[in-house]
Amino acid sequence: MTPHPAATQAGETADQKPDPVTGPDPGPVTGPVTGPVGDTATGPVDGGATGLAPPRPGRRIRPLSGSVTARTAWTLRALSVLGPLAAWWALSASGAVNPAFLPSPAAVWDAGVRMAVSGDLWSDLAASLGRIGLGFLLAVLISVPLGFTMGALPWAQALLEPIVGLLRYLPASAFIPLLIIWLGIGEASKVALLVLGVVFFNTLMTADVVRRVPRRLLEVSATLGAGRPRVAARVVFPYALPGIIDAMRVNAAAAWNFVVVAELIAATSGLGYRITRAQRFLQTDRIFAILVVIGLIGLTIDVTLRLLRARVGRWSA
Repeated sequence: MTPHPAATQAGETADQKPDPVTGPDPGPVTGPVTGPVGDTATGPVDGGATGLAPPRPGRRIRPLSGSVTARTAWTLRALSVLGPLAAWWALSASGAVNPAFLPSPAAVWDAGVRMAVSGDLWSDLAASLGRIGLGFLLAVLISVPLGFTMGALPWAQALLEPIVGLLRYLPASAFIPLLIIWLGIGEASKVALLVLGVVFFNTLMTADVVRRVPRRLLEVSATLGAGRPRVAARVVFPYALPGIIDAMRVNAAAAWNFVVVAELIAATSGLGYRITRAQRFLQTDRIFAILVVIGLIGLTIDVTLRLLRARVGRWSA
């Protein structure tokens, strides 16, 4: 039996009624298609990326920081020392510079051995180490608590940072005449010069480290019921300690600079005094030997503080 044409037309109309959820079927889409950023593609699109140009592979971006192997690191360290040493030897061996102004490495070694055998090197080294040890210790004992307070308490920062920042820009060597007038030419003026040269820089660097403690650690500690003194002792100080040691390591080099400056004036012992004495007689080989000793001692202090920092701050590595 053949269906009536009217019934067939009604059924087709019923089948074409729009779905109440998805709406009418739009049918196949042809023509240009505009993407979310304005790109167009032509051709049929069937629910996918048909007709869209495949994305071009991006250029590989190499990270700024990376790592090197232990062997490469030690090779580069050796080159950083042996390279300048080889250049020094080549320049002195070429005869382009008068040996009175640039002695050879062998002459410097001989001068250092002679000073060590005579005992002058050890007595001067002990005097300089004693001054730098006392002066740097006093500077740390003053600057670390002061910087910690400035970094932890906003009112302390507002009160102390302007005057500390002002004093930081005053050259410590400019205080030498005043220190001699106030404290004389003995050990007190030399130690005071070391303290002035280190304390202000170390204070601001310590305060900056303390201010970097993440706020979420402070909020969690307060949520657990810890008071401000306990948070400062158990959270802020341990977190800031590796950075405090780093600040000390940087300022230890400044302390060596100032101890030599202090011994250049009105001193009877110390490496700076020995440099001044050698300069009077144009003994440049001795001057170079003392400079090498100062560099080795400074490197030893730097490595020691690095190891201490790695020991107490293993969690931050």
